[in-house]
Amino acid sequence: MNIFKIPPMEKNEYDRLIHDNYICRIAFKGSEFPYIAPFLYSFDGKYLYFLPTRYGRKIDYFHNDPHVSVEIESYSADFSNYKFINLQGILEEITDDEGKQRVKSDFVTLIKKRELSPNILTALGYPVTNPLEIILQEDRNMVWRLTDVKDIVALKNT
Repeated sequence: MNIFKIPPMEKNEYDRLIHDNYICRIAFKGSEFPYIAPFLYSFDGKYLYFLPTRYGRKIDYFHNDPHVSVEIESYSADFSNYKFINLQGILEEITDDEGKQRVKSDFVTLIKKRELSPNILTALGYPVTNPLEIILQEDRNMVWRLTDVKDIVALKNT
C-alpha cells in the first residue's frame, strides 16, 4: 500500500497563510500534558506577536519553559481545501516600552482592519465596554514575540 503524503507549502505560501490569518493555537509544555490555547496574533513579515493576559496557566507555563509550538490553519467548511503551518520556537517577552507600544498599536490596527467584534477585548483582559484604544493606554498584557524558530511544518492538500 502506498501512503499519500500531504504536499508541503513553499515559503511564500506559508507566509501568505500567516499574513491572511490572525488566530492561532499555542502549545506549551504543561506539567504532565501539553497545554494548548488560542491566541490573536499579529505578523510583521518576520515575527509573530501575541498579547497574552497576565494571568492563567499560559503565564506559568511560559515562565517554566518558553519553548512552544504555534499552529495556524485555514480550511474550507467541507475540507476540500486546507493548509496549516506549525512553527516550533521560543516565546520571548518584549519589555521595553517603545517595543510594547509598537506591538500594541499593531494589534489595534489589526482589530480595526479586520473589523473584529469589540468582544475581542475580553480575550485581551478588558471589559467590552472599553474603547479599543485602552490597549494602548493600559499595561494589562504581556507582549510576546516568537523567536528562534527551529522547525516549520507547512502542508496543504492542493
